Amino acid sequence: MALKPTIYKLRISLSDLNRNYYDTINLTIAQHPSETLERMMARTMAFCLNAEAELEFTKGLSEVEQPDIWQKSLEGDTLLWIDVGEPSPERIKKASRSAKRAKVYSFNSKSDTWWQQTENKINLLDAEVWQLSWDEMVRLASFTQRTMDMSVTITEESAYVTSDENEIEIHWKNLK
Repeated sequence: MALKPTIYKLRISLSDLNRNYYDTINLTIAQHPSETLERMMARTMAFCLNAEAELEFTKGLSEVEQPDIWQKSLEGDTLLWIDVGEPSPERIKKASRSAKRAKVYSFNSKSDTWWQQTENKINLLDAEVWQLSWDEMVRLASFTQRTMDMSVTITEESAYVTSDENEIEIHWKNLK
């Protein structure tokens, strides 16, 4: 019998000062049985950093041909393809050909090694690559609850995240 995903419900009050985008987002997130909380929260942060109409989570790990997050046009064209993790240059190449814009959010403890090994190939591709702080993703995951209200305020290259009893500042850097 296959394991079922764990469902999380997040209500996020989002203030993106970089883009003058303000919204309250109700997310239902399915955590794949093989997915860590850190990865799930990295997906959540990637969603917040790109929030706009028609942005949605895909089947992700359950469907290898899809990104973690995408935005489709009304005609069905992929406008934005977002992968979370450390995808191969071949996958990033596919993403940049399949979508008008492609982004990668790297986040784990091996992120620096992945970038050193793939930077030359990825720099030839039409995609943005960002690195979220691993230590901060671990801390954010540690206070994640199945149902929670969060406030996310984005300014420059950080996001201030608060929940009922916790707060953290998440940083990222642009690798490409």
